[in-house]
Amino acid sequence: MPRITKLYTRTGDDGTTGLGGGQRVGKDALRVEAYGTVDELNSQIGVTVAVGLDPELEEALVRLQKILFRLGADLSTLETDKGRRKVPSIEQAQVEWLEELVDRLSSKLPTLKNFILPGGSPGAAQLHLARTVCRRAERVVVDLARKEEVGPTTVPFLNRLSDGLFVMARYENRQQSVAD
Repeated sequence: MPRITKLYTRTGDDGTTGLGGGQRVGKDALRVEAYGTVDELNSQIGVTVAVGLDPELEEALVRLQKILFRLGADLSTLETDKGRRKVPSIEQAQVEWLEELVDRLSSKLPTLKNFILPGGSPGAAQLHLARTVCRRAERVVVDLARKEEVGPTTVPFLNRLSDGLFVMARYENRQQSVAD
């Protein structure tokens, strides 16, 4: 892990930022929007954990935060640079872990018969908010993937994650005895 010795560098004062491969791009570049939205999602999950949740959810969310750091690093590096740089990436195993989590939590919930309003307990409401940020991140990454190459499991991971956050919100409401 790199050591940060100084918080500010002044290199971004011209409206650009550095990608993982060293390229300078505008701070409004689509790739920057993509990993910035993933960072926002990670922060929203941090707020959610701070609210206090069922321990099973808290453990899963802290693991997700670490995975989202990997995703941010992955998105901040062009695919063409990944051959010469060791960059963390999202792998199929992480998508499968999310699927297993969704299946395990869903098996403990009643079947949905209609749409539900986001909300309920404070933790569930925060999880619903995280879900909407995740959906936005997914839309931005899909847009990016139409223009530039992204990792093959990036979009599936975000898609499963938004489903997972929805199920976690329902699970948290159930644990708190609050109706969806």
